[in-house]
Amino acid sequence: MVDTLTRAERSERMRRVRDRNTKPELAVRRLTHAMGYRYRLHQRDLPGKPDMVFPGRKKAIFVHGCFWHGHSCKHAVRHPATNIGYWEKKIARNVERFSTQVETLEGAGWSVLTVWECEMADVLELKRRLRRFLL
Repeated sequence: MVDTLTRAERSERMRRVRDRNTKPELAVRRLTHAMGYRYRLHQRDLPGKPDMVFPGRKKAIFVHGCFWHGHSCKHAVRHPATNIGYWEKKIARNVERFSTQVETLEGAGWSVLTVWECEMADVLELKRRLRRFLL
């Protein structure tokens, strides 16, 4: 089914898409905090402003939406019905930018973990993954 929004309605919908404090990000924060870890948020002096930063451990976590960051899972297979060329380029730029940010962080001695939106369903596995990363 093709979405039949007006230009103004589409603009308003896109304006409401958040880049921080998303539901998946908040869930990872709550889980990590409950595990006893403390962190800083969106540290501006690091490439990509990671969602969660553990400065003493030199570890950073990014929580990504599958669609926006081109993840190859069932959530990311949604394809836009309109302006396809624009969205393909935008997502490709997001993927490239993030790759560069991770390389820069790792080059500076940081460890980086990406948590995908689709991984939120299996909380036990996510908790194990977080614990292994933060040890």
